[in-house]
Amino acid sequence: MEESRARRVVTRLRDRDVFAHLKLPSAGRSGYAVRIVLADGREALWGDDGSAALKAQVMRDGVLVGFVDSIPGSEDYTDDQIVDAIAAADYDRPIGRSARPAVTRRLPPPPPPTLAERWRGLRG
Repeated sequence: MEESRARRVVTRLRDRDVFAHLKLPSAGRSGYAVRIVLADGREALWGDDGSAALKAQVMRDGVLVGFVDSIPGSEDYTDDQIVDAIAAADYDRPIGRSARPAVTRRLPPPPPPTLAERWRGLRG
């Protein structure tokens, strides 16, 4: 995102009480980004990857924990449409997980009692 557009978007987001900041280009990148600070300590970086589409990476302590997927058609968005999309984004859905939950295996049912076991009254 170019600097002037990023500054306009940040200003308009702040007018909507969104905790937004301008993020300077990181090493090797030429574009600016919009950083949204979330209440639980995460932050969303919009436009940080240099692509024309509007999407965000959700980070916690510098570690990627989720993302907001690319919005179709966002390459041609106006500033107002970008502000609306960022302000309305659902940051709680894209929670990353480092490990799969443990799979519980169901044990097969016990074999039916034998005739002798039924006569003795042990099972069944």
